[in-house]
Amino acid sequence: MTRTCLEEDVLSRIRPTPEEVRHISTISDAIIRYLRDTHNRPAMVVGSVARGTFVRGDRDLDIFMLFPPDLPRDELAEEGIRIARDVVDHFGGTAVEKYAEHPYLNAHLYDLDCDLVPCYHVASAREIKSAVDRTPFHTLYITPRIPSLVDDALLLKQFTKAGGVYGSDHMTEGFSGYLCELLILYYGGFRQLIEAASAWRPGCLIDPEEHRTRSFDEPLVVVDPTDPNRNVAAALSLDRMCEFIELVRGYRDAPSDAFFTCRQPVSFSKNQLRVALEERGTALYMLSFPTPAYVPDTVVPQLRKSLTAITDLLERNGFHMNRTDCFMGESVSFLLFELFNEAVAPVVRHIGPPVWNGENAGKFVRKYLDESPLSGPFIEEGRYVVEIRRPYTKAVDLLSSEALLHAALGKHVRKSMMGGWDIRSGSDCWDEDLSGFFAAFFERSGPGIRIMRLGRE
Repeated sequence: MTRTCLEEDVLSRIRPTPEEVRHISTISDAIIRYLRDTHNRPAMVVGSVARGTFVRGDRDLDIFMLFPPDLPRDELAEEGIRIARDVVDHFGGTAVEKYAEHPYLNAHLYDLDCDLVPCYHVASAREIKSAVDRTPFHTLYITPRIPSLVDDALLLKQFTKAGGVYGSDHMTEGFSGYLCELLILYYGGFRQLIEAASAWRPGCLIDPEEHRTRSFDEPLVVVDPTDPNRNVAAALSLDRMCEFIELVRGYRDAPSDAFFTCRQPVSFSKNQLRVALEERGTALYMLSFPTPAYVPDTVVPQLRKSLTAITDLLERNGFHMNRTDCFMGESVSFLLFELFNEAVAPVVRHIGPPVWNGENAGKFVRKYLDESPLSGPFIEEGRYVVEIRRPYTKAVDLLSSEALLHAALGKHVRKSMMGGWDIRSGSDCWDEDLSGFFAAFFERSGPGIRIMRLGRE
């Protein structure tokens, strides 16, 4: 399918320049050579740089150091980090140690962001000993198949980045680069994908090699060509999938450059926050506590679990939720709650069993005879009812109490909060470092809707 003038114009801006490609190749070749000559360690470049599918300016270099599969895991980690640190020292870079299934180094070498990752050199993806061992096979699968479709892959990556649905991390829950490339290969091009994805529904199954060996329950299933037991789209949430459908339908019906233009971060002032809350008539509370010392893929799901647990606690106590959100900062993390009401009446009705349910009815009556309710027990429509005093009549009192620590919080979040947490409300929740976070929260709209609005201005 012939690309449009618009798409060709976008490609002229996002294709890596020849100078950029040579620069990255020079550095990666030097590192590979140093690993081979100095440490007798085979290595390979993986990811979009290896496949030639990186968008201009995305200078992320991933180098995997290959170790024999019979090496114990602790020795792999120790030797991998030792060699990686020597590489960084030799090339005059800086690095921090990070952790996936085992440690790796994230380094800054020259002007590149470089991950130096130890992995096992196994014969096939079915023999992997850790998740990272699968990555080289992705490169080996994509590289010979993608050359004629590189431009289409670039268009899709830029399209998903501009739409805010690119990234398989737990905060984004979107499309990985590998998923983008597989979709382009499967459908045969960017425009073909646009047409097909406009009709996607949850449960859509794509199996490029027709070798699936199990069922999956995620909204989109793309069976990994290198591993029939893995869904490449497992990280993609239902909301991100539907936002992508909204985007492709919008682009199909009214193509414009806005679908490829990344939105500049929007700030939100304290006064804007105050005005937004006045317009909405809602109550805003924010809890903050030290960020647990783990990677985002560990912490973010626990923040979301904690949001759900505290929301359930608030709802059970009569405080009704509109929306929630969370933010993982480098040193401090935040849980945000927007409530329809921040106070409730002291009295609450508690409906018990039917009178004719003798055993349970007796237990209910005896319980509340001892507890001196405000009213009851009395009978209403055949059931026992009591009116009791709420333990909390203000949301701030509940959010300040140790009851939170008894909710089903994420393990690391609970440990952090056991040291205490801060609570802010209303416009006092505002923080300059969170201005973009609040803008996204209060000016939320679907990515396709946002572009439609821009077209009407």
